[in-house]
Amino acid sequence: MATRVLHRSFCGLSEAKNMSGMKGQVARFSRGVPACNRDREESWFKSLFVRKVDPRKDAHSHLLAKKEESNLYKIQFHNVKPECLDSYNKLCEGVLPSIHADTYYPCELVGTWNTWYGEQDQAVHLWRYRGGYPALTEVMNKLRNNKEFMEYRKERGKMLLSRRNQLLLEFSFWNEPVPRPGPNIYELRSYQLRPGTMIEWGNYWARAIRYRQHNREAVGGFFSQIGSLYMVHHLWAYKDLQSREATRNAAWHHEGWNEAVYYTVPLIQHMESRIMIPMKSSPLL
Repeated sequence: MATRVLHRSFCGLSEAKNMSGMKGQVARFSRGVPACNRDREESWFKSLFVRKVDPRKDAHSHLLAKKEESNLYKIQFHNVKPECLDSYNKLCEGVLPSIHADTYYPCELVGTWNTWYGEQDQAVHLWRYRGGYPALTEVMNKLRNNKEFMEYRKERGKMLLSRRNQLLLEFSFWNEPVPRPGPNIYELRSYQLRPGTMIEWGNYWARAIRYRQHNREAVGGFFSQIGSLYMVHHLWAYKDLQSREATRNAAWHHEGWNEAVYYTVPLIQHMESRIMIPMKSSPLL
C-alpha cells in the first residue's frame, strides 16, 4: 500500500512539473510575439465593439444647403392668448408687410399663417435673409432703432403665452419658396431626426422630392442650424384638405416613393403636422 501511495505522489509531481513547463512555454511564446502583431490583434478585437467613424471633409450644412445662394431662414412660432388672436393678427398685418417691402432691411417675409389644425391659437412666421448671418445681424440692429417695430414688440408681448424660433437653411434639392396666389392651405410637417442622420435623410429626399412635384405642392424644405437641432421642416401647399389627401395618395403610385418612406421613417424620433391658413398679408396665399 505504501508503494501505491508513493507511486501516486510521484505521478502527481510529474504532472505538476509538466504543466509548469507548458505554462512557461506559453509565456515565452507570448513574450516572443512581435509588438506589432499584438497591437494588430488588439486592434482587430476592439473593432468588434467600437463603431468606426468615417472622417468628413465638410459640415452637413455645407453638403446639403444651396451653395449658389447664401439664404438664411428664420421660423417663428408664437402661441397667442385665445382672446387676443384677432388683435394679434391685425397688429402683425400693420407692421410686418412694411418691413418686407422696405429695401432698407435685407429680409423678406416668406409667409405668415395661423395654425388651423395642430397647435391651436398659434401664429407661424417664416423670414428669409439674403446674405446669411450678416444680413440677419444687420436687420436686428436696424430694427432696434425702428420705433414702430419696438412698439409692435411691446404690444405683441402682452398677447403671447410663449414664443420660440429656429434658424434654418434650405435643402439644395427643394424649391425656393416664392409668392403664390390663393386661396391655399399649407401643411408644415416637422421631423425631429436622430442625431447623425441628416445626410442620410437628404440623400433619400433628394430622390423622393420628384414624386411630390406634380401638383406644385412642394413649397420649401429646411433643416435647422440654431434652436432645436436635427429638425427638418417640409412646407406643402394644397387647395383644400381633400386635394391634400388625393395628392398624398397619388404619390404611392410612383415607383420609388414607398422605398423613400421605408428608409426615412427609422431616422425619425418625432414628427408633427400643422395645417395652416395664410394671414391676409402673407406673400404665400
